[in-house]
Amino acid sequence: MSTEPHFPPSSTAAPAGPAGPELSPAEPEAPATPEQLMQAASVRITGLEAELEEMKDRWMRAEAETANIRARSRREVDDARQFAVQSFARDVVEAAENLRRGLDALPAPDEAEPEMLSGLRTGFEGVERSFLTLLERHGVVRQDPTGAPFDPNLHQAMAEHETTEHPPGTVVQAWTACWTLRGRLLRPAMVMVAKAPAPELPAGASPPDVEKLDRTV
Repeated sequence: MSTEPHFPPSSTAAPAGPAGPELSPAEPEAPATPEQLMQAASVRITGLEAELEEMKDRWMRAEAETANIRARSRREVDDARQFAVQSFARDVVEAAENLRRGLDALPAPDEAEPEMLSGLRTGFEGVERSFLTLLERHGVVRQDPTGAPFDPNLHQAMAEHETTEHPPGTVVQAWTACWTLRGRLLRPAMVMVAKAPAPELPAGASPPDVEKLDRTV
């Protein structure tokens, strides 16, 4: 009787089964033809050119906006520097107007007038000339609108005067001058403007009759 141990078959052995489908190796891609390579390169170049044009357009827009901002900032700084004294200039203009009113209040020159009055007038006129020269040096200019066409941007009409000596719309008298600061209006001139005389009424006609006649015509 044999004494060798008997071992049963291992339970971990894989059961035999049908074999699975075999995997086929990956098929290699067919080499691209020169025409396909050229077409792909052309598409890529077209895309890059479009991107370049878009970036160039954005850059030009940014440069233009930057230039506009710089110009606007420079203009605002210049305006602030030039017109910072605008309020002070108005007060100085008022002083110049008062000086002119004082000169206009003096009697007209006369050979028989006292020498003191002549000297006073001459002195005030010299002061006014120096004052106006000083103002012009700083951009404050006085303009006499008498005889010029009425400009609503520079003149303020206070009255109208019927006359045939001047064309309608002409300034026939200025009570005050027009003052500007480097071209910007400080004070408008107070003026009287010429207008055409009213038409003469026919003998025995009243204004309503003339109006009715005009409507009929």
